[in-house]
Amino acid sequence: MEVVQVLHMNKGNGDTSYAKNSTVQRKIISFGKTIIEEALLELSSNYDIDSMGIADLGCSTGPNTLSVISEIMDIVRATSGHLRRPLPEFRLFFNDLYSNDFNYLFMLLPAFYKMLKEEKGIGLASSQCFISGVPGSFYGRLFPSNSLHFVYSFSSLHWLSQVPVGLESYAVKHLNKGKVYISKSSPQSVVNAYSSQFQADFSQFIKSRSQELVPGGRMVLSFLGRKSIDPTTEDGCYQWELLAEALMSLVKEGLIEEEKVASFNAPYYAPCAEELKVEILKEGSFIIDRLEAFEVDWDGGAVADTHTEQGKMMVGERVAKTIRAVVESMLESHFRMGQDTMDALFIKFAKIVGSHLSKTRTKYINFVISLVRKG
Repeated sequence: MEVVQVLHMNKGNGDTSYAKNSTVQRKIISFGKTIIEEALLELSSNYDIDSMGIADLGCSTGPNTLSVISEIMDIVRATSGHLRRPLPEFRLFFNDLYSNDFNYLFMLLPAFYKMLKEEKGIGLASSQCFISGVPGSFYGRLFPSNSLHFVYSFSSLHWLSQVPVGLESYAVKHLNKGKVYISKSSPQSVVNAYSSQFQADFSQFIKSRSQELVPGGRMVLSFLGRKSIDPTTEDGCYQWELLAEALMSLVKEGLIEEEKVASFNAPYYAPCAEELKVEILKEGSFIIDRLEAFEVDWDGGAVADTHTEQGKMMVGERVAKTIRAVVESMLESHFRMGQDTMDALFIKFAKIVGSHLSKTRTKYINFVISLVRKG
């Protein structure tokens, strides 16, 4: 599976689209707002910027994308007014992989430009806004040297650049049979492969941004992780454990081949805080300003009585829609499932999630890191 070519959130705005099923990501964004505001206030107070380069890495599509950049512009506008400085022009860059639904995002821009002009005065002679799409992997250079002042990334960096070496679908021996990610039953070689891939990817990400950000530039990163140093703990991998269970139930029904499950490993990794610190300090270009951890409900925290069977099923269905909007492209590419089989998979997954609500915690751990590019 070529992650760069295959991975994308579900397109459009239909029932299973990412645009309609990104409540969890919206909740995660809300946790990062205060940290973004602090970083921008520090940046704007210390530097008089005429033309501000801002990049959203892993922008995806839908309303979340434009809501974040709108709030960033509000913060910059308020800070500029407080400091009695003219509003800078904005150079906004939306980055994601090549298969991202940029068309849907760009169709939202006319209304966004209109809002900027009418409500914020941006787009008039005194302040301009230039928006560009930048397709490509953020695990490498995307922008010219010293061209950015602020970089942010939400709900993206837990995706790896590739399936870890040795776990690819074409590997001679499948080491993680019956599972799709790290689990309690995974051999140590699987855990090591995932850890090594994360280290290589994250260090390359940090190195690339160190060249693109100006000295003193700021970066806020938010992505899923785990509290424990042990990568097999439930807060780092349990959703994948339940997805594997749903896939194996399809195997029993003869809807997919067991060999296909054995050869599938998700290009994902939930790091702990210690792993993040090690890679950032090793690269050496950034100072860690803040590193916070938050808990997020699997379904985004919607109200439901999980003491009743109906409530459990409602939560299970919401979780299934959220996960499907994110992973369907990978499953479709690997398993070559038809629509009916895909529907059956996530109906089973919803039931499995619902049945586990009384047995285990169903919360993600999400990190928010604020970094300063050394001068």
